[in-house]
Amino acid sequence: MGGRVNVVAIETATPACAMALRTSDGVERSLVVADERHHTEALTPGLQELLREGDVEARDIDRVVVDRGPGLFTGLRVGLATAVGLALGANAELVGVTSLEVLAHGARSAGVRGVVLCAVDARRGELFVQSFQLDDDVTDLDAPSVSRPEDVMTTWATRAPITLTGDGVVRYRDVFQSLPGASWFEQLVPSPLEALRLGATRGVDGDVTPLYLREADAIANFSTRERLP
Repeated sequence: MGGRVNVVAIETATPACAMALRTSDGVERSLVVADERHHTEALTPGLQELLREGDVEARDIDRVVVDRGPGLFTGLRVGLATAVGLALGANAELVGVTSLEVLAHGARSAGVRGVVLCAVDARRGELFVQSFQLDDDVTDLDAPSVSRPEDVMTTWATRAPITLTGDGVVRYRDVFQSLPGASWFEQLVPSPLEALRLGATRGVDGDVTPLYLREADAIANFSTRERLP
């Protein structure tokens, strides 16, 4: 998306509720407003605060970037619904990114290179995982999937070196700490600024749908609309 535009990013895949804004003059700011899974109560006031700080009216937003998962069901539902409403109200473009690719880009921006395994805590003793190669760019090595920590450990036990990141590896640190050749890059929240930067240049490809991965999480079937004509 070229030109001078206002872009908002919404991040609700983890217990934290986070957002970012890039104004038309190129200034970026972000805000984390909750870390106890109170997305419903925190997201809208947080967005209002962020827009006020940036001196941007909601109607002047040109693009909305939303983390579509995988992640916590309730958080994704709230984030997607808010993003849809914001985009429709402003007649803005709507673009989706995934929590796992945002973690990968966050690691790369911090200087991590090589193979990185991104893991979001899926509850129920499971993780949402995906691996990436970080070099001049971020390349996915496999598709997002659901796995138990012990199975992830078995898969990667002979594939070092690797960097682990995401709230999933933090939660199951006792499992992963003995993984041979592994290093750690702490990211509890997929960075809303990374989501913003990733989504700001991504093409609009139609509907943005949630990436739940687990059948039980797909009960609510949300779809979103691209920019209105």
